[in-house]
Amino acid sequence: MTVVLRIASYNVRSMKDDLAALERVVSALDADVLCVQEAPRFLLWRRKRRRLAAFGGLTVACGRRRGGVAVLTGPRVRLLHGEGRLLESFFPLERRAVAVAVVEAEGRRLAVGSIHLDLDEKARRRHAAEAVAVVQEVADRFDALPVLAGDINEQSGQPSWDHLAERLTDCYPVSPRGNGFTFPAKGPHKRIDAIFAMEGLSVLSCGVVDAAPADLAAATDHLPVVAELDPLRPEAGDATSSGPGEKGRADTGAGEGGPADRTP
Repeated sequence: MTVVLRIASYNVRSMKDDLAALERVVSALDADVLCVQEAPRFLLWRRKRRRLAAFGGLTVACGRRRGGVAVLTGPRVRLLHGEGRLLESFFPLERRAVAVAVVEAEGRRLAVGSIHLDLDEKARRRHAAEAVAVVQEVADRFDALPVLAGDINEQSGQPSWDHLAERLTDCYPVSPRGNGFTFPAKGPHKRIDAIFAMEGLSVLSCGVVDAAPADLAAATDHLPVVAELDPLRPEAGDATSSGPGEKGRADTGAGEGGPADRTP
């Protein structure tokens, strides 16, 4: 049986641009899981995130206010767990975070993380390492396959990107669709947004969503990336071919005062 999950990543620039265009693009993504960067963080931020989710028939699974990242999930997957964790502080730089949602489809689980790395190289490298570790820890806890998506703020061949690609597979080169460029939305010529998945997870396609060019240019300053993954078809001999264990029960996140925070 083939179960194709659409995992997407989109920097929405705090929903400051053309909301009608943004709605059409998010709808076109047809995502099962959408990793958001620059999610609204200030006035009415929860309401705005729910509105963003509604554009694609999704719900907000997790994401702290600080850090500006979130994960949204759709009805074709079952949400088991969601949490947000702050990453190491590099004062006076903006505080960064990772949001992770664990979802299940046909008995196979994915732990999907959303990140937005800094423009500062030292912070970017440290946070890349932290984010991979957090997603892997959550994946291990729920017997899930790790996926990490976001705005990396650098390109393939640079240190943070390569750190991620050495631990997870960059989905775009595996099964590319289009030229892959994601920034800037008007005249894109850089691939700085990406989806990384556990090696062996079948990547059917990966690239910028097929939406109206005018909408893509107006919605925000990045283009969204979407990967079609088949979690039931790992490569032969890969460890992920065994079914998920029983220890990953539904969880709503850490309690107040802990390192994790779940946003309703």
